[in-house]
Amino acid sequence: MSANNKPITILSVDDEKDMEDLIRQKFRRKIRKKLYSFYFANDGGEALEVLKEHNDIDFVLSDINMPGMDGLTFLGKVKELNRPALKVVMVTAYGDMDNLRTAMNNGAFDFVNKPINFDDLEITMNKTIEQVRQIKDSLAEKNKLISIQKDLDIAKEIQMSLIPQVFPPFPDRKEVDIFASMDAAKYVGGDLYDFFFIDDDRLGFVLGDVSGKGVPAAIFMAVSRTIIRTTALKKLPANKVMEESNDLICQESLNQMFVTVFYGILNVKTGEFEYSNGGHCPPYKVTEGGEVILLKKTGNMVLGIMDGMPYHIKKVQLDPGDEVFIFSDGVPEAMNMKNELYSEARLEKVLSTVHGIEISEISNKVVTDVKQYAGDAEQSDDITILTFRYNGK
Repeated sequence: MSANNKPITILSVDDEKDMEDLIRQKFRRKIRKKLYSFYFANDGGEALEVLKEHNDIDFVLSDINMPGMDGLTFLGKVKELNRPALKVVMVTAYGDMDNLRTAMNNGAFDFVNKPINFDDLEITMNKTIEQVRQIKDSLAEKNKLISIQKDLDIAKEIQMSLIPQVFPPFPDRKEVDIFASMDAAKYVGGDLYDFFFIDDDRLGFVLGDVSGKGVPAAIFMAVSRTIIRTTALKKLPANKVMEESNDLICQESLNQMFVTVFYGILNVKTGEFEYSNGGHCPPYKVTEGGEVILLKKTGNMVLGIMDGMPYHIKKVQLDPGDEVFIFSDGVPEAMNMKNELYSEARLEKVLSTVHGIEISEISNKVVTDVKQYAGDAEQSDDITILTFRYNGK
């Protein structure tokens, strides 16, 4: 029998011996059809033991006046069990309003009078059952949400452990300053960034944006990041890293997911920066003189759509003091309350003012300006930024 079809389980607490017989007789058909199931106790103390042994009891039908532990004392003990879905319906004689008022003030769900009118009792039972079901459904939903939140917490921890978060990342290497940040639109993001020394002289930079949002995008992000880093450490040219990564990502892609990727390799000795762009936003070069220059596209397809695709390479010379600003489309495509885009033009204006400040402040200044522009508009996409400054040898 499924959980939804299990019998309603009721505990009847009454010191009158004929009450059990009356209930069994009145509800015999529903008991036989396994719609109702009953436990019986003679006083509050015995009822507490039954409750402790049986977690499946949906509600309690309890007399107020009983020898041993009376109904009011029992009601207080039930509250201490901390079972919010468990409801207590009190049974009392006509005229016993003081005890009834006390019971209702102390958390009794409803009451019926003695001598019991079983039609009235069944109406009260049905009302109580409906309330219990609603509470149990709410508790089940809450527990499900708590479980999902725990899973999301773990997913976020795993995701953040995959991207560098310690800055400066290479304190002994003075040739370059690096800073990166990721502000996910949802609890977990679909953007990725990474940087790593390929050998003593060459430093790889990756920034990508996975299609979609949430957990599926975060999982695909983790797979893509691992593939690209592993391929890059084979010391291949930038375009060959993209070609091999694309073939591998195509094998892992589900539901037509894809990832835009910018991958570049900086020679920290010469300042040469070679790169390949798979459908990603072109980065900016900010010169020591404050000029903002958009890096040329390489005309390549996003990764994960079709294997066997060729990828091209371009090179740009960086002078000491030059900065490269790599970003996801969550920056220019951020929208305000009027659904107006932040735009590349506004980004370029901000970048024209950042040269020479701390590398971390470049990202912070852009993010601050984006959020000021968006105002109260909901963030629609991940905002990810990777900035580095070439200092020379």
